[in-house]
Amino acid sequence: MSSRSMFHRAWRGIAACGLGLVLWMWQTPGRADTAGPGLDAGQALRLSQSAVGRQIGEHILRDRQGRPVALSAFRGRPLLVSFIYTGCFQICPATTRALQEAVEALQKSVGSSQFNVVSIGFNQPADSPQALKAFAAQYGISAPNWDFLSPPGAIVPALAADFGFAYAATPAGFDHVLQVSVLDAEGRIVRQIYGQDVAAGDLGEPLKMLLAGLPLNPSNTLLDNLLDRIRILCTVLDPETGGYRVDYTLPVQIAGGATFFLLMMIFFFNEWRAGRKTRGEP
Repeated sequence: MSSRSMFHRAWRGIAACGLGLVLWMWQTPGRADTAGPGLDAGQALRLSQSAVGRQIGEHILRDRQGRPVALSAFRGRPLLVSFIYTGCFQICPATTRALQEAVEALQKSVGSSQFNVVSIGFNQPADSPQALKAFAAQYGISAPNWDFLSPPGAIVPALAADFGFAYAATPAGFDHVLQVSVLDAEGRIVRQIYGQDVAAGDLGEPLKMLLAGLPLNPSNTLLDNLLDRIRILCTVLDPETGGYRVDYTLPVQIAGGATFFLLMMIFFFNEWRAGRKTRGEP
């Protein structure tokens, strides 16, 4: 076999392995709770992203004083929306604290009067106005532009679907996606931000573009989608402890696949060099 044929054969093998790795990472579902109800990270991400560009419907919720509030009342300014449930003692409080730090930083940079924040309690009837009031007080959230809203139980499925928010009941609570929806002044979702540790920079970039009247172009690169799949559902129920934990299965799978791909490249390169030495080629 000629050196050129050996070279082409090696690189065809590398290309095939690379394509296989990309398809594997793209199609392999994120692990949910295998011992009971749970969410698939890939499906949850597709549902969440399908909501981008959607104008949120006329949903009527109640504020911490029990007064009716329409989501349309927040139009005119950008809006950040997160879903929580007050019975969560680990992830929702941590996510809310991270969002609180991000919001405080944004208030200093763009001003508190430039945008609004809404946290919605989706576990009804437990997430009553009184429960949300206690939750906000417990974490010291009193910003005038941040509301905690309680929807009637009957509208929760439609409300969640509107935002592309996925959740599933488990024996100890809920598996749910970790997202903050960014809405423009007309009430359309323009960006979904994922993860437990929401940073001011993640929210600041789309928020400042909205305030400047600039268009937001969604990022659909493979890397961004992979990172979103890791962030969107990184916490699952641990059936042994009854609590929630971070699930690193998908990142480990991706790292393992990348390592395999690298080893295959090294193998084919060594085969190509060995073939050249056998034939006495430089």
